[in-house]
Amino acid sequence: MAERSFGPTVLLGVGAGVLAAVSGSRAWMSVEPADPETPGAALVLDGFPGLGQMPLAGALGLVVLACWGVVLVSRGLMRRVVAWLGLVVALGLVATWITGLVTLREAVLQTLEEGGAGGGWNTAWTSWFWVAAVAALGCVAAAAVAGLRAGQWPAMGSRYDAPTGGGPRSAPGRAEDGGQGEDAEGEADPAALWKALDEGRDPTRDGAP
Repeated sequence: MAERSFGPTVLLGVGAGVLAAVSGSRAWMSVEPADPETPGAALVLDGFPGLGQMPLAGALGLVVLACWGVVLVSRGLMRRVVAWLGLVVALGLVATWITGLVTLREAVLQTLEEGGAGGGWNTAWTSWFWVAAVAALGCVAAAAVAGLRAGQWPAMGSRYDAPTGGGPRSAPGRAEDGGQGEDAEGEADPAALWKALDEGRDPTRDGAP
């Protein structure tokens, strides 16, 4: 059951992280003059780069992606710790979104007023604001599943690790430092091959006449 959750959870986590990073770099609130015929309104808004944005959300989205990168290539305790760290960061995304919901409109109007762009302005949430909400919730869900089940997920690259000596023993009657490290069925013993390499011997030539 845990292995079945691996693929869908990783796809959800990475996809939500990408959406969080992208939406965090976009404006969450659009601003337009209350009077459509106000001259130079576009030029006024151009003087306020980043207006209506929450850059922290984009940064947290990148951290979420970094956490998933570590989860994919690590195992054991490290994998579980990073998965729980990803959950903390994802909760930070939710908190950032709520902060934007509560304070962003007032912050935008205050910035315009302090910049000398007084007058009436209409504000509205952009689609990126709602995308950020979905992305934050997706990050939380995926990270929570990862924190609970990451320890049971398959580890990438484990097949390439050197044997620890738990493999089949060499066939009886063969010298430990001779032969090619074959087991009773004539197949090469991975542990013996690695031991020969560590000792500077060529296991493909040992035992040759």
